[in-house]
Amino acid sequence: MSEALDIVTGIRHLPIFPLPLVMLPNELLPLHIFEDRYRQMLKDVENEGKLFGVVLFEPGEAFEEKPPAGTVGCVAEIRESEMLPDGRSNILTLGLIRFRLMDYVDAGEPYFVAEVEFFEDEKEDAAEIDPLADDVFGMFERMAKAAFRMSGNRGHLPEIQRTNPEALSFLITAAFNFEHAKKYDLLKTTSTLKRLSELKIVLDQAVGQIEESADIQTVSRTNGHSKKKIDL
Repeated sequence: MSEALDIVTGIRHLPIFPLPLVMLPNELLPLHIFEDRYRQMLKDVENEGKLFGVVLFEPGEAFEEKPPAGTVGCVAEIRESEMLPDGRSNILTLGLIRFRLMDYVDAGEPYFVAEVEFFEDEKEDAAEIDPLADDVFGMFERMAKAAFRMSGNRGHLPEIQRTNPEALSFLITAAFNFEHAKKYDLLKTTSTLKRLSELKIVLDQAVGQIEESADIQTVSRTNGHSKKKIDL
């Protein structure tokens, strides 16, 4: 059993926070809590494990008032909380584990509460996944280094951890500004291999472009002079 599954063991019902975004496992998400019902939710979960569910919901595109049953979301764990004088709050949450929203329950609360089912990726052949994860990690690391060069090497280049393939796939997904539909599709898939394969396609297209842009900016900072000769 994973650490995340161990944390949610025994939990059947979860407060639901519908938002116009997709949250991923291991993703940091700052939130500003201002509605009365979610202020109450925050008070309740602060005393009961500091967990709630974040679910993608864009009411402007549907006639529904809440995410439908079957929707996939992510458990958010409160890591930091700042109460403001007027009752609003700023919180920092970390994505913990995915869940399927099975049905809503009447818990007598002003916010939604749902019966949920937690899940992780299916077990797959490590001999097939590990080489792909290495390739994807290598390209992602190249992109991070190129982005650092584009910034003028300001600050400190953070060390990128080569974690397990499933966690790595979510880390890289979170780093891209995908549209909600694409990010949600990557969230709900239960195949690490499929997620990494799709990310490899994106990285194949992006890594060369960002490295070229970094090279151009590096040359421009030297007033157009470069030690590298270009054959024409």
